[in-house]
Amino acid sequence: MTNYPKVVTTYLPQLAWLLSASVIAVAVFAWGSSWQWHLGSLTTYQVFPIFGLVAFSTMWSQYMVATAIQYLGISSKALHNYFRITGFIVLAAIMLHPGMLVWQLWRDGLGLPPHSYLHYVAPSLRWVALLGTVSFLIFIAYELRYKYGNRSWWRFMEYLVDLAILAIFYHALRLGTQTKINWIRTVWYFYGTTLIAALLYKYIGKYNARFE
Repeated sequence: MTNYPKVVTTYLPQLAWLLSASVIAVAVFAWGSSWQWHLGSLTTYQVFPIFGLVAFSTMWSQYMVATAIQYLGISSKALHNYFRITGFIVLAAIMLHPGMLVWQLWRDGLGLPPHSYLHYVAPSLRWVALLGTVSFLIFIAYELRYKYGNRSWWRFMEYLVDLAILAIFYHALRLGTQTKINWIRTVWYFYGTTLIAALLYKYIGKYNARFE
């Protein structure tokens, strides 16, 4: 392994946690400040977006940490707990984000998806809402990795997950309330740019490994 500064190699788990905690804090701050922190009177429609922000931000940090592991050429075993716990955070957030919206739309007499979505978003954005639903199903299916992760065909599910997180980035950019705010929109573009770079690095590495 190439010699990197000790703070990077030895303290990577701590740095990973710091990154995830920081982006979650940014998500919470963006959401709270968009309502001037008057949180007591918020409706379900105003609360559910925070879970989408947290889910994507946490997944983005996981991708950045995975890229660091690949770049440094170190074992991911030291980060097992990090990926396991942040995975639970992501799973809870992606369940709550659409779950709260679906529940509230149903309570308001608008039925269940996909019909209820027709009343919630503009006609030109319905396909973007559908992107979120498809991505949600892919992320849920990915939880089956503990049972099927060693199958040869599972790599296709990993490809779908990478596509799904890009879809969620676009979904939030087009539909998100907070991503309309100038500074968080800039942060979101940073997330998207670095995410694409991380995916390119990942697949270029996989391609080059075939010839080693």
